[in-house]
Formats: sequence, C-alpha cells, structure tokens
Amino acid sequence: MCKKNDAFAFSLGIIAGVVGGIIGGVLFAPKSGEESRKEIKDAACELYEKHAPQIVDAKKQALESVDLMKYKLERQMRKLTNSLKSNKMRKAKALEDSESSNNESEFDY
Repeated sequence: MCKKNDAFAFSLGIIAGVVGGIIGGVLFAPKSGEESRKEIKDAACELYEKHAPQIVDAKKQALESVDLMKYKLERQMRKLTNSLKSNKMRKAKALEDSESSNNESEFDY
C-alpha cells in the first residue's frame, strides 16, 4: 500500500522527468532559437493541458505539506517559548524566595 507522500513524490518525479525530457530534446535539436522557444512553449502548454488535474493535485498536496510543517514549527516554537518563560519564572521565584529569607533573617530581633 502506497503512502500519500510516496504517491506525491512519484507523481512529481514523473512530471519533472517528462518536462526535463521535452526541454532537453528541444534544446539539443538543430533548430533556431525562435523555433526552439516556440516548441518549448507548445510542449509546456500541451503537458499542462494533458496533466492539469495531476498538476493541480500535486500543487495542493505540496501546499498542504507546507501548511502542516508550518503548523508543527509554530507549535514547537510556542512550546520552546513557554518553556523558556517557565524557567525564567522559576528562577525569579527562587531568587525572590532567597532574598526574602535573607531579609527576614537580617531583621530577626
């Protein structure tokens, strides 16, 4: 059974391979620059029209992955920030307690 990320990576690899093959074939063909650019443009348009649903799906999955990573990073940053604040509060409380106990012992009559 394929995982969602494996299928996404495979689809992206196929698309990249096809695009690379088309561009490589056109660039190494003995034609003028203008003809080559037109062929690249036509091939890219044809590829997009032919594989538009897969491209849209790949884009959607990529954006979902980015959003998930962003959420996880933000959550980790909040945890770290809270932990740092908690440590500062503990140190401040300990310092306050030690200062108040020192002050009490100084004024014991």
